[in-house]
Amino acid sequence: MAAASSATSVHDFTVKDASGKDVDLSVYKGKVLLIVNVASQCGLTNSNYTELSQLYPKYKDQGFEILAFPCNQFGGQEPGTNDEIVQFACTRFKAEYPIFDKVDVNGNNVSPLYKFLKSSKGGFFGDSIKWNFSKFLVDKEGHVVDRYAPTTSPMSIEKDIKKLL
Repeated sequence: MAAASSATSVHDFTVKDASGKDVDLSVYKGKVLLIVNVASQCGLTNSNYTELSQLYPKYKDQGFEILAFPCNQFGGQEPGTNDEIVQFACTRFKAEYPIFDKVDVNGNNVSPLYKFLKSSKGGFFGDSIKWNFSKFLVDKEGHVVDRYAPTTSPMSIEKDIKKLL
């Protein structure tokens, strides 16, 4: 797996899916990605999951993917197991996009992918991810194009997604 420092694109990373299997992100070459750190018990959960589930079917056949990474670093709002998280997202919000293994997005054990995302696009508050549902928009070549705050609604990013498809 690429170190965040030597990586040139999101496609250089391997992550784990919710069942613990390795997923080489190069399988997403040629797709526009929205990478989101998700949580089940956040004030932003309903609006974000609802809108993500509206965006996805609209553009998935045009080469758009949402990659959701559960994270329990903000207010302990994602305490469940991977199975519980997937069940919640898929049952309650009809999520059809992939939900990956729980990750740290900040701190000493930060996922290499998140280290890369943050170094590509420092946020308004510097590098740290500030809360659940921070979003990174990635182009077909795996380069980070933009970063959006947790409070930015997925539907408001639609125009930016369409430009990249």
